[in-house]
Amino acid sequence: MNQEAVKDLLYKMADDQLILGHRNSEWTGMGPLLEEDIAFSSMAQDKVGHAQQFYNILHTMGEQDPDTVAFMRNANQFHNCQLVELPNGEYDFSLIRHFLFDHAEYIRFTALANCPIKDIANLSKKLKSEVKYHVMHADTWIKQLGTSTEEAKARMQASLNEALPYALGIFEPSKHEQQLIADGIYPGEAALQAEWQAVVEKVIAKTELTLPAWDSLEPVYGGRYGTHTEHLQPLVEEMSEVFRLDPTAEW
Repeated sequence: MNQEAVKDLLYKMADDQLILGHRNSEWTGMGPLLEEDIAFSSMAQDKVGHAQQFYNILHTMGEQDPDTVAFMRNANQFHNCQLVELPNGEYDFSLIRHFLFDHAEYIRFTALANCPIKDIANLSKKLKSEVKYHVMHADTWIKQLGTSTEEAKARMQASLNEALPYALGIFEPSKHEQQLIADGIYPGEAALQAEWQAVVEKVIAKTELTLPAWDSLEPVYGGRYGTHTEHLQPLVEEMSEVFRLDPTAEW
């Protein structure tokens, strides 16, 4: 088993969860409805918890402890896709991102539930059952707003168009891709993307929104290799401000 290949996979999943968890937490006290305020706060907490569990596995593989890994890196050391670091914008954009990302994660965790590494397989089975409810929440709102008023549909459509190229970046291939596939870790990013596209198409077909041709979109890559938008470093600094005051403190 190629340890570096597995670490690379774990880092990108953990970093995705940590950064989107932080973004979702920014809706606390700001949601358009009380129930949505609570929902996004709850999902944010879930995602940060998921990140910690992946960092824990990395720690057993010789990486630094979860707090150090999460809070002591700079933006160019993160492996998250660029989609998760983008500002929340209005609720329509955050909802579309939630829909696109969580479907991708559900598919990823389903595939990794069959991973030959027991720690990863067991965690993926657990997270799959949690993300199932995130997906249900997203689908409900996509269908409701995607068949609502003209303003709602227009805003949802604009956010979908904006987010899709970034969402394709979730599936940016690893430099270890063929090794991961050969070792039976998972079926690879292309296979996950194909399954995800079919699911997205199925949900959007139940709305009055439209999807562009997939081959007309230019995927936004780079995040898996440390290339990020201008938005990530300020987010990292805000997220780690308290920890960096005294990394040795016990809370």
